[in-house]
Amino acid sequence: MAEITMKKVTIKNGETIGYREREGGSKVVVLVHGNMTSSAHWDLVLENMDEKYKLYAIDLRGFGESSYRRPIQSIKDFSDDLKEFADELGLSDFALIGWSLGGAVCQQFCIDHPGYCSRLLLVASASTRGYPFYGSNEQGLPDPDNRLRTIDEVKQDIGKTIPVQGAYDQKNHALLRAIWDALIYTDKKPEPDRYEKYLEDMCTQRNLAEVYQALNLFNISNHDNGLTKGRGEVSKITIPVLILSGERDLVVTERMTNELLEDYEGRVEFVELKDCGHSPLIDDLGGLLEHMEGFLER
Repeated sequence: MAEITMKKVTIKNGETIGYREREGGSKVVVLVHGNMTSSAHWDLVLENMDEKYKLYAIDLRGFGESSYRRPIQSIKDFSDDLKEFADELGLSDFALIGWSLGGAVCQQFCIDHPGYCSRLLLVASASTRGYPFYGSNEQGLPDPDNRLRTIDEVKQDIGKTIPVQGAYDQKNHALLRAIWDALIYTDKKPEPDRYEKYLEDMCTQRNLAEVYQALNLFNISNHDNGLTKGRGEVSKITIPVLILSGERDLVVTERMTNELLEDYEGRVEFVELKDCGHSPLIDDLGGLLEHMEGFLER
């Protein structure tokens, strides 16, 4: 297996970006993680993807080994960091793979920085119309009639923000494991040592509420998402795009995936991953790699 090394680079805005680099390979692929994760959660892809690919998996600002000197306010902050990261490493003509939150970041990157990315793969991705953040009812469950609008409201949410942030602060792995078992690892689970490393890594996140709000505001469609008016920026993405969606994903809903497909207006390939939830990396790594590598070679 090719060597995987944890490295850091300081970008022009002063942030330090941690990233995992896999030695060897010539076809450059950059992996962008989701919320509550970091490059650590790409480990199975880094270990098993065909060695013809040169792989970089970054830690977004405020996650993993990356710094968090300036709070993010939008998905664009992450995508601009990604552009500065690519410039520092001299990367061009690469494929981008974004998982969940990473899907939003990669889409914004392709809109704002054309010419860098040659192919875009969206895995269980946030919608082109964002990911709405609903307030909690008296039972602590999301109330779809109460879309939160401000970062202060999000920070005070008793159903999601406060308990997850509390688990981070207290390094409460049991609570984090319960959340992931209920929503993400609903069938297959990582092997115990790997799972424990994931839980430790989750507690490195320093931007939970800001990420929730950035996704709440994100909108590159032609539609009003209830909080932000879209400006149709998705039309600027003209490179080949593959959308992969788990058929039993409890985090990114079928409606959100349908929004993606509608907003790309037939300009994408779409594959529904059978018997997969929000983490195809665990549910069907072999199938995920087959689809990703097949798309990259077409």
